[in-house]
Amino acid sequence: MNPTKSGRRQFLKNGAALAGLAVGGAATVNSIAADIPEERVDVLHKNGERSHFVDSIRRGSINNPERRLPNEPRTFGLTTPLQDSAGMVTPASLHYVISHGYEPLDINPKEHRLLIHGMVDRPMTLTVEDLQRLPSVSRFHFIECHGNSTTGGPGGAARVSPDATPQDTHGYTSCSQWTGVMLSLLLEQAGVKKGGTWIIAEGADDYKHSKSIPIGKALDDALVAYAQNGEPVRPEQGFPLRLVVPGWQGINNVKWLHRIEVVDEPYMGMMEVSRYPRLMPDGKSRWFEFEMGPKSVITRPSGGHHLSAPGFYEITGLAWSGGGLIRRVEVSTDGGRSWKDAQIQDPIARKAHTRFTAPWNWGGEEALLVSRCTDDKGVIQPTLSEVAKIWGTDVDFFKKTTLITSDLNAIQPWKVNRDGSVKNAIF
Repeated sequence: MNPTKSGRRQFLKNGAALAGLAVGGAATVNSIAADIPEERVDVLHKNGERSHFVDSIRRGSINNPERRLPNEPRTFGLTTPLQDSAGMVTPASLHYVISHGYEPLDINPKEHRLLIHGMVDRPMTLTVEDLQRLPSVSRFHFIECHGNSTTGGPGGAARVSPDATPQDTHGYTSCSQWTGVMLSLLLEQAGVKKGGTWIIAEGADDYKHSKSIPIGKALDDALVAYAQNGEPVRPEQGFPLRLVVPGWQGINNVKWLHRIEVVDEPYMGMMEVSRYPRLMPDGKSRWFEFEMGPKSVITRPSGGHHLSAPGFYEITGLAWSGGGLIRRVEVSTDGGRSWKDAQIQDPIARKAHTRFTAPWNWGGEEALLVSRCTDDKGVIQPTLSEVAKIWGTDVDFFKKTTLITSDLNAIQPWKVNRDGSVKNAIF
């Protein structure tokens, strides 16, 4: 639920706290072209570039063993700088990347084909142009790695560090507007035979990454995307075609899509049997986990930020759920002892990042900032203690484990110290 008082009214109410921020002389405005080499001006006009004063970048590594650089970190991939984000859409250039060590493919879209076959009445081979002639949809959806926010495995140390930023704790999720053709339309044209209960989606990469997906999800909201944020899908995101499976673990969103086979059972591909079963504390594994639970993170103020002085600050962050819409976000400045509803900003889309804000007057005292969200299924984001109970263990397990704690959606706390520094307080 949204608060009864708008953020604007609360801002005006606290306007006196902002008086000191308005002091200072007017800045001198210079032409951009005057400060860059002449040969770059034409490129700037054709392609556009962000200001050189903006230094927000992805961090991490593709982790390609064939071209690893000296001192290159061994991580899942490249993380999105959520702490610098605005709104709910991630620029394509900052969308997180995980490709299991493989570099992006260089595919000529005129030569690329999508084969739909198996248990269908009419096998089809489609070009990118064929797909672009069909009825299209444009939808906002997040994609999130199942290992996002893990306290163990590659990147676990950075995630639990007191100096962690939202990029370290939650950087393996991004949200884009995806444009393409509903997979249900393609499967209806092909004619799924009785008994066809799964599809196998396969990429054109060297090791032919494949993923088994139940036919119900394929016919529900999956789409074959050829565009992202108003331009063709970028190579690192699967150009020219990417399967988008909204709300489900990132591994299902197959890049460089070139084949969909309708089958009568999951095919237990390499990733499905080796890297994605989740080993639980009792020694048993959970297979074929799909939907991502409700999750939120305050992105400002957050780890790595510094509050310059007491006064008014807007708390802001992102919430999302694989179960559908975000219906409510609550924010606490005392570690969850008391909660207030945050303002949810438009657009609010199913299985997409949702921006929330809340006004806050910081008096210079220590504070513990947390957020929790509720989706339209009524599922509430849990605390780490509640997650531990579901897993049949305790919080110490998450402190000590070297395993990937997949699908971890626990509430994320940020500690504001008296000197204005903000630290990660997960443990």
